[in-house]
Order: sequence, then C-alpha cells, then structure tokens
Amino acid sequence: MTTSYHAAGDRYERLEYRRAGRSGLELPAVSLGLWQKFGTDYPFATQREIVLHAFDLGVTHLDNANRYGPPFRGAEKFLGQLLRTDLAPYRDELVITTKAGNPISPSPYAKGGSRKSLLSSLDHSLRDLGTDYVDIFYHHRPDATTPLEETVGALVSAVQQGKALYVGVSNYPTDQAHDAAELLRQAGVPLLVHQPRYSIFDRTPERSGLLDQAAADGFGLVAYSPLAQGLLTDKYLDGTIPEGARAANSTFLSPEQLDGVYRERATALSKIAHGRGQSLAQLALQWVLRRPEVTTALIGASSTDQLDHNLAALDFPPLTDAELALIDEHGVHGTGARA
Repeated sequence: MTTSYHAAGDRYERLEYRRAGRSGLELPAVSLGLWQKFGTDYPFATQREIVLHAFDLGVTHLDNANRYGPPFRGAEKFLGQLLRTDLAPYRDELVITTKAGNPISPSPYAKGGSRKSLLSSLDHSLRDLGTDYVDIFYHHRPDATTPLEETVGALVSAVQQGKALYVGVSNYPTDQAHDAAELLRQAGVPLLVHQPRYSIFDRTPERSGLLDQAAADGFGLVAYSPLAQGLLTDKYLDGTIPEGARAANSTFLSPEQLDGVYRERATALSKIAHGRGQSLAQLALQWVLRRPEVTTALIGASSTDQLDHNLAALDFPPLTDAELALIDEHGVHGTGARA
C-alpha cells in the first residue's frame, strides 16, 4: 500500500531524550502507549492521526502488548497496519515494544511466564506487527507458578534469536525485579527497563524502594498511568463525569473512585498547577519525570489536541522544593484507588 505521509523534518528538535538506565538507548521523555483506545472500538483514522502526530513531535517510543485492544492483540494489528504503510520508511527510528504474560485466552499457554507462553506469544506478535523484531520485549507481570529462571531464559532467548533487541519486566515487585536483573546480567542480556505504575497518587515505586533499586541495578523506569487513569486531570473536579470520559466507560476507572476526598486533594493539586500556569495533567507528568531513575512517562491519547497538551508539560520550569512539598501534602498515596 502507498501512503502520503512524510514525517516532520524537525521531529528530533522538540523533545528531550533520556537514557534508559545504564544502556546506550535513549527514549523520549514522554512516550505513547497503545493500552486503551487503540482497538476496534475506536476509529482507525483517529488512531492513525494520533500515532503519526506523535512521531512528528519526536515520540519514537510506542508501547504495546498482546493484551491491548479490544480485542486482545487488536492494538498490535493496528500498529502493524501503520508499519506496513505510513511508518514503513521509519522502522529503524522507532522503538516498538510488546509484552506477554497476562491472560489473553483460556489456553494454559496464553498466560504466565513459561518459555512456551512467552516465545509463542512473541512469534504471534511479530506476525501481527509485520516486523522481524521488537525493540523491547517485556514479561507483563510476575508469575509465581513459573521459576524465574525459566522466564528470564525465555527473555534471553528472544534476544539471542534476534526477535528482540532488549528485554524488560512490568509490574514486578522490587526484590523480584532485582533477581531478574541479576539473572539477566549473568546471561549477558541486561534488564533494560521496568514498567511500574507511578503517579502522585500511586507512589509504590518510592515506598517499595524500586527507584533506588533501578539506580543500583542500572535499569530505567517506564512509568505508566502517570495521570492515574485521568484522576490527575481537571476533568472530574466538579463532581461530574464528562461524556466519553474514562470513568464513564472504562474497566480501569469507576465513578466510585471520584469521591469527596479525591476531589478535595485533586483540586488542591490543580491550584498548584494553575499557579504555575499549567494544568494538573502537565504538573503530574513533570512530577513523575523529576526523578532521574524514570526514563520516560507513558501516556495514552484520545486526540492530537490531548497529546499536544500533555507534551507541553516538558516546556515548564522544574518544580521547586516548595512546590514539591505542597504536592506531597495533597498528593497522598492511595487517593482514588479502587476499594
């Protein structure tokens, strides 16, 4: 298929790039995740517009997984279409990731951390993406039923077979992430990145020691849900749910989470942001990126305007110590969490 798309000539002049741990790979400070709204329930033309606009702005890192859709593998198939058409000339400029390990079917081989599950899923992902390799292959979440040595061995094999350039883990507790990093180091395939949930309202990486462990072991952090599924935006502060908002139609955010305590804290944070001339979402992204252990903040987008708005977070001055203290006062861990 032919395409009329030509990437912006100034795409590498707009974003900061940050090194992933002690590796040689740099990622944009803000990356695009295809977790939600990149399946068959959303117009292809809108998805295409968002991804191409992101690349025009220097967002080279596109995060995917076999589970993303709907249906499962839907986001991979969508991206595969772009890689065959619009993005075909730019494959070597992109960092494409995928993950395996979360259940995607009743089959015992479509979940977990076994060698069969991971490598079979990767082969399927490569077919759907229409590419010979992914840049980063993740184990999506820990599997207590499989020896970590087997899971790590599968990740090593993916690199040795040329099907992945780097490997990562996601949602691993700190001690298990360290164990995986050590096993991978011994195999000569360093752990590039760990992908944890991290935001002003979810400080688990700080409380668990993951930030310090990342620095010690030399892997970068790819922070997902930095806006806490939309809780760290201005859209829910008046107690209503806008039409089409995530709280109205997502399994990851429910109206019950938008209680009075949440609104009080989020409103206070929004006032701090507005005092800086920015939105709460922009403040939240800056807050996550203040830590050098964080290589990139992973965001979703439902429009190019939303993407532009969030990327503008990088244009504001660094947060001061006084502002960080105020954020700590109102950004309480666990705010808005599911009961």
